[in-house]
This record gives sequence, C-alpha cells and structure tokens, in this order.
Amino acid sequence: MLMLDLGFVRANLAQVKESLGRRGPDVAALLDNFETMDRDRRERITNVERLKAQRNQISADVAKRKMAGLDASDLIEQTRALKEDIERTEAGFASTDAWQYSELHFIPNIPAASVPDGNSAEDNVEVRWWGTPRTFDFTPKPHWELGEQLGILNFEQAAKISGARFAVYWDAGARLERALANFMLDLHTGPHGYREVLPPYMVNEASLFGTGQLPKFKDDLFHCEGSDHWLIPTAEVPLTNLYRDNILDEKQLPISVTAYTPCFRAEAGAYGKDVRGLVRQHQFQKVELVKFVTPDQSYAEHEKLTAHAEAILQALELPYRVMNLCAGDLGFSAAKTYDLEVWLPGQNVYREISSCSNFEAFQARRANIRYRPQGQKKTEFVHTLNGSGLAVGRTWLAIVENYQQADGSVAIPTALQPYMGGLKSIEVRSS
Repeated sequence: MLMLDLGFVRANLAQVKESLGRRGPDVAALLDNFETMDRDRRERITNVERLKAQRNQISADVAKRKMAGLDASDLIEQTRALKEDIERTEAGFASTDAWQYSELHFIPNIPAASVPDGNSAEDNVEVRWWGTPRTFDFTPKPHWELGEQLGILNFEQAAKISGARFAVYWDAGARLERALANFMLDLHTGPHGYREVLPPYMVNEASLFGTGQLPKFKDDLFHCEGSDHWLIPTAEVPLTNLYRDNILDEKQLPISVTAYTPCFRAEAGAYGKDVRGLVRQHQFQKVELVKFVTPDQSYAEHEKLTAHAEAILQALELPYRVMNLCAGDLGFSAAKTYDLEVWLPGQNVYREISSCSNFEAFQARRANIRYRPQGQKKTEFVHTLNGSGLAVGRTWLAIVENYQQADGSVAIPTALQPYMGGLKSIEVRSS
C-alpha cells in the first residue's frame, strides 16, 4: 500500500513528483515506474476478479445440473482450469508486490506548502527565538568537562560496561535526570492536558512499519536476534501504535498522550560521528508527545504541541530558537517539522532538543488508524503529530552548560528545585 493517497497520486502524478522533488531529485525518481507498475497491478486484480466471477457462475451451474441429475463433468473441468488460471494470475502479483515493498514503501511524505525550499540544514528558516544567551565573565566549559569535574557524569565507566556512546550518571547528576522527567511529565499531564502512558520498550515490526522506521531505517535500529522484537528508537512508536487498526469516533479527537521512556538508536551513518558528550547516545531518555487529530485540527494542534515543548524550555529559562525545516531536511514521515534548538554556551552552538512534526495522514495509512466523522458512515484517516517534550539528556546538558558558575558548580533552575529536594546547586564533591 502506498503511504500517500493512492488515488490522489494516480490522478495527480506529475504534481506529486514535483512536490516530492522538493526533497531532492532522487526522491521524485522513486515514482518513475509508478504508472506502469500501478496499471499492471490493477489489470491483474481485474483479471483475477473476472476469473473468480466465472468460476463462481460455473460452480452454480454445476450445482444446478447435479440437482437435476445431469452430468456436470465438463463444467467441473472448467472450474479446475479456472482455478489454475487464478493461481497463475495471483502468482504474477509477486513482481508488483516486490516493487511495492522495494519502492513504494521508501517514498517519503509530501512536504506541506508552508515548508521552505532547501537541500540541507543550512536552508532551514528561523521562525522565532526566545531568551538571551547569558554573558559569562569566564570561558564556559562543555558539559562533558563539567560533568566529570563534578563527579556526576562518567563516560569511561559506561564504555567499560557497554562500549562507546553510553554514559553513567552519578548522585545529583542522576537525580537531575529524574527531576527533569518528572517536571516535564507534570507540566504535560497537568496544564497541557496529555494522558500519561507507560508503554513497552520493545515493539514488533508492524509497529515500526506503522510509524515509518521500517523498512527504510532498519540499520538505525536495535533488533533482538531470533525474534520480532525491536528496541524502541522513540516512544513515538508504541504511542502511535496504541491505535493501530482502530476506528475512533470523531468526538474522541484530539487525543493527546505522553510517555517517558528510554530510547535506543544505533546512530549509524555519518551524522553520528564527531559529536562529543551526551548529544548522540545509543541509549537516552525522552519525554514524548503524540497527538491524534482530525485533518481540520491538524496544523493548529501542531502549533499547540510545539508550544507545549517550548514551555519546558521557557520554564527552565533556557534560550532557544524555533526552526522551520526545509524540504530537503525533513524526516521521512513528516509533512512539516519545527526543530527547537537550545543554546549551548560550552560549545557555542544551537543544538536540536526537540523535533515537533505533523505527519498528516502518512503514518495513519501505514498503521491503519481511522476515525468516523460524526453523522457519517464512511471513515477517514486521522492525522498524527509528535514531538519531544523534551529529550531529557539534552535538556540535562543544556542546564549544566547554561547554569555553570565560575567555581565549577552548576546552579539548579528555580522550577526544578522542588524536584531536587530543595537543592539549589551542584557542587564539586569534596574528596
């Protein structure tokens, strides 16, 4: 099944190819064989239906002859021949099924009209910024130096236990991670109105297909050998699949859910290289926000979800900017994405801390998530949205870098102090 609207693509092939071309010429080329293969598949379906109708009619004639005490051997032979024809025709689906899996499932979502043109992150457009980066009267340090000096972060111990791209948090560092998760969940489940979920951390292949990680991003995932279990790369996967193969009532929408989970990523490919510290880990924790909405609610709810993620940064008084990702930098399943990038003074850079995406009906088609509009019998696909609210590890490092003091200590943001047992700063441990 094409994860775009098949009828729309069939009727507007040139327009769809042009829209996908905004992501890059190689993406548009994925539809080069669409017309031929789609026509071949439809012809095979028509032939099978015609042959089955003939077989059914002859079977009915066989029954009539037998009831009349007449010989039906010639008709029985015809049904056998038709059965063989049907099997041969259905076997011909193998080639179009292979095409469907190898090509159609790799076609990404169409960028929304409000997505800017561009080929890479350099072409993303700043929508707004919040807060003013702090001016230091000393040279700020990166979080990996501060964490080790404070005794709250250790990469060597993690490497001994698990290898590269893991971390061990100690004492106030571990508590800060826990405090952040609780603070985020309290804000999202309270004023923001999300239902909290504790989902499985392992999912099956159907779930990963539903949200778009499989088959394209298989190398980025951790698979449990010999089973249909995969470690989740984000809580987006189990949360979205809560309603896979469901038909929701319109009055249930919008549905807003949140979860705090570990996330596991192989970080395969060049983008995972040359990033120190906590930015790219094989395991990290994240609070995820997911919404199921009607199409007419879709973009208003996308703005609302983004604002909910921003509210965390604002409450923690962390300067950030909001970027509208260009077509060439969009994720596979997204129609539109806002990246929240937090300022990191120890690295003198803005770094992504949340991606808030509208997938329109793309994931819903893959996962078969529908709703029934009030007063109608016909169902429609929901729109799905999600965003990090926030990536806890990256929020941790943003606090450590932005709240560092000249003596090497780290102040605790006011909003977090109740979650830290009243602790106002993390001091260097005395030996």
